Amino acid sequence: MANWTIDPTHSEVNFKVKHLMISTVTGTFGTYEGSVETANESDFAGAKVSFSADIDSISTGQEQRDGHLKSADFFDAETFPKLTFVSTSFEKVDDENYIVNGDLTIKGVTKPVTLKAEFGGIMGDFYGNTKAGFDISGKINRQDFGLSWSAVTEAGGIVVSDEVKLAFNIQVAKQK
Repeated sequence: MANWTIDPTHSEVNFKVKHLMISTVTGTFGTYEGSVETANESDFAGAKVSFSADIDSISTGQEQRDGHLKSADFFDAETFPKLTFVSTSFEKVDDENYIVNGDLTIKGVTKPVTLKAEFGGIMGDFYGNTKAGFDISGKINRQDFGLSWSAVTEAGGIVVSDEVKLAFNIQVAKQK
């Protein structure tokens, strides 16, 4: 058995959402943590994943928008300070790809989600640590999680898409 934790120095937790349905806004969570438990040190099949991100660490590069996202219109960071994910399965497709199923909780609402994980491999670093890397992607409907604020422009356009794309670049470090 091996236990791994996210290395936040070499990881990114991003999301993308359409604005006015013509361009994409990218956001990040700057504070997060996660762990992975595997049956052996070189194969992640059957791994158990636990992840959380601090809502207050959300950043889209625009302070006013970030404040709106933290408000009750969206994440309600004061009442629901974290989002969480707990895997229910981690299935190996081939040597480079996994399907990760799990329960995502945002704003007190828990829904099942499916993510794709592209395995980058395992490597030792300069300090004798064993690291593994994954590019993880998926999509959710924000409405499913109570992120239901919406507006329509004067021309009848939607301001924020319901579909949110998830893009995580995760490096985990094996615990000694």
